[in-house]
Amino acid sequence: MEIADILAPQAVFERLKAPNKKKLITDLAACAAQAAHLDANTVFETLWEREKLSSTGVGHGIAIPHGRVAKLEKIVGVFAHLDEAIDYESIDEAPVDLVFALLTPADAGADHLKALARVSRLMRNAAYCEKLRAANDRAQLYALLTEPTAGIQAA
Repeated sequence: MEIADILAPQAVFERLKAPNKKKLITDLAACAAQAAHLDANTVFETLWEREKLSSTGVGHGIAIPHGRVAKLEKIVGVFAHLDEAIDYESIDEAPVDLVFALLTPADAGADHLKALARVSRLMRNAAYCEKLRAANDRAQLYALLTEPTAGIQAA
């Protein structure tokens, strides 16, 4: 699975402004809902319920909010590089500035885990994340995110 299979250019945001975690999830849910032709409140509730279980802030300034959504036809991703890092209750307590939200169909089975693993591999490469942080615009971010070997090289 490649990132280009789940992430559309219009679902990439550069310098997104979000004062807190809840507002960020709200904004990401609205974008994902539009891309997937779903109700934004449904998507928000899915992502927020997952956050209530435990933070999806995985450390090093990265969060991967995710969830399964009924009536979703295909896996949908949304990426945001925040204008300023925010408190996200991450496992390392570091503020978050790179966020890759992932929605999968409720019946996706192993595809949910495959997509989550692919995004996780991508985002845990420190050198790659620095390239994302240095990107100047949406097109550059999308190009970096969708390179077939994006983030696979050793960090």
